[in-house]
Amino acid sequence: MRWELMTSPALGKAARDLGVCVLGLGVLERHSEHLPLGTDYLNVHRICCLAAEREPAVVFPPFYFGQIYEARCFPGAVTLRPTLLLDLLQSVLDEIGRNGFQKIILQNGHGGNNGLNQFLVQSALWEQKPYTLYLHSPRRTPESAARRAEILDPALGGHAGASETSVTLANVPEGVDSDAVPQHEGETLGRLDHLSDGFTALNWYANYPEHYQGVAAAGTAEAGRALVEMSVEGLARFIAAAKADTVAPGLQDEFFGREAGLRDGS
Repeated sequence: MRWELMTSPALGKAARDLGVCVLGLGVLERHSEHLPLGTDYLNVHRICCLAAEREPAVVFPPFYFGQIYEARCFPGAVTLRPTLLLDLLQSVLDEIGRNGFQKIILQNGHGGNNGLNQFLVQSALWEQKPYTLYLHSPRRTPESAARRAEILDPALGGHAGASETSVTLANVPEGVDSDAVPQHEGETLGRLDHLSDGFTALNWYANYPEHYQGVAAAGTAEAGRALVEMSVEGLARFIAAAKADTVAPGLQDEFFGREAGLRDGS
């Protein structure tokens, strides 16, 4: 069920009956010269919608504000001031909760959001909310890695590489400029390898200044459909698990009860 396509009464009923809303997190950024700026949010929203068809949940409208400061040097990137970004994300979560959803699942569609998402979820311990926040973080098991390798050689993947090109060909074929698909590999330049034990804001740019990693020409719609199926399966399972979960909400109440007792001196 897509939030933006539902009537007001229907959304209210879904909040009461299902209680779960899924928020796909993407950005607007350069993906080499052949993929659309909206690649991340378009793909993650599609995956969320397909998963919610299998395990009923409400999917929040396409969301494309995230951490993508490393792409500010390219046309089309849209970034927000860091403090505004955090406020926006928290406000959106609170609005979902205000609409009656007791559980919110974050599904990430952009690698640059990883740190932001974890911080956002950890921040849920700052103030008690009427909802429980979950971040779907699929683990790479030997089985899942082998399945992915059967679909597409992992070495060909990467940002705007074979895997992302394949998924976009499957989900948004009209957004792919087939004439602009690079025939060369987006190799790691390693310009900050002398700081291998550290991290700077320029790490990604130092390695991939054209925002291209992997081998895009190896991407196919067939491989994309198989990769999408894996993601949809995993997210649908997680939606079902979150629906049935009573432990995390109980622990949340326990935690804030102890925190209140600490403040009250009880």
